[in-house]
Amino acid sequence: MPTQCSAELFGFAPVAGRRVDAAFDGGAITSDAGALLLGATDRAIDLVGRFARCFTDGRRSDLIEHEVVTLVGQRVFGIALGYEDLNDHDVLRHDPALAVLAGKLKAKRSDCAPLAGKSTLNRLELSRPEPTRYHKIAFNGEAIERLFVALFLEAHRTAPRQIILDLDATDDPLHGHQEGRFFHGYYDCYCYLPLYVFCGRHLLGAKLRRSNIDGSAGSIEEVARIIAQIRASWPRVRILLRADSGFAREALMAWCEQHRVDFVFGLARNARLEAKIAPELAQAKAASQASGQPARCFKDFLWSTRDSWSRRRRVIAKAEWTQDEANPRFVVTSLKPKAAGARHLYEQVYCARGEMRTASRNARPTCLPIGLRQARCEPTNFGCGLPQCPTCCCVLCAGLDSRTRSSPKRAAARSGSSF
Repeated sequence: MPTQCSAELFGFAPVAGRRVDAAFDGGAITSDAGALLLGATDRAIDLVGRFARCFTDGRRSDLIEHEVVTLVGQRVFGIALGYEDLNDHDVLRHDPALAVLAGKLKAKRSDCAPLAGKSTLNRLELSRPEPTRYHKIAFNGEAIERLFVALFLEAHRTAPRQIILDLDATDDPLHGHQEGRFFHGYYDCYCYLPLYVFCGRHLLGAKLRRSNIDGSAGSIEEVARIIAQIRASWPRVRILLRADSGFAREALMAWCEQHRVDFVFGLARNARLEAKIAPELAQAKAASQASGQPARCFKDFLWSTRDSWSRRRRVIAKAEWTQDEANPRFVVTSLKPKAAGARHLYEQVYCARGEMRTASRNARPTCLPIGLRQARCEPTNFGCGLPQCPTCCCVLCAGLDSRTRSSPKRAAARSGSSF
């Protein structure tokens, strides 16, 4: 039987001479009031509006209840607030805070909520590059990709003297039988292997890929697109690519050398490389045993592989002895010794990748492909064959810093450390 509820106030003991009242007549309330700060950030950079303009709406205007900009904003803000599943929006469509963010407090029709439910949002996520009879909303993939870089460029009052672009391929674990799933031995799980490009805390590119590929697959095309857009606005900026050994590939290094782009990549160690620094490892071992602390020294030399590299390149070796064993590390770079010394290049430039790695792992797509009916990626997406979900990248965009309104020096510093 239904319980008998009392509308009377609860009685609480007074505190410091003041009466304590509790009531449940507050009306419509939300636990996500902090989302209003996200709305203020969006108004500063117009992220949702500009992202929505990358879509084409082929629906009949007289029958539309939820505009594309409302759908995009609802999805982006929902994910930013931790509501990753579309099912959540069957309740969130009545949430007052989300309605404020979407700019729509009341529906046009009496039988409709102010915001969209899961089915309407699902049709947005099933949109394709070209509209069809059953998919009226289409997206422009190139415009979405350019938006990332445009936001980064606008975050600077003046062009920085130099920037560092970080490349990273990290795991996006799968917990079901999603299309294109493969087991990755390094990450020891079934996953996708998205490619990210960062500059400091700014995300410039994100590509969803299968995991049965080389980590550097498609990096040349992605880097070429991003750098071309950057140089169109900053023709004199000096650019350095930074990545781990998974990107130390002849094709990528040769492209950098041909297009005036410097690089510093990790280099996988092997017996030949370790033999090259045997005296330095012995020196580090002796120093470590004498002091009881880890010891390291560096060696700078020219190196070439037996058959995969087209030329000799500068390699920096860190000969380290720690925890009673050798820990050698190597990087390959196009930077000249007068531009960056061995220790500075390794410790201050290459090892600064740690912050970027944290950012890339926090930027995993939260909206994975849904079903087999989605459009497959075009050749511009490196032909990986995975379904596309255009709102994935916008979620990643939501992690971008707002416009940098500090001094030009500070803005340049936030874009990458000096090399």
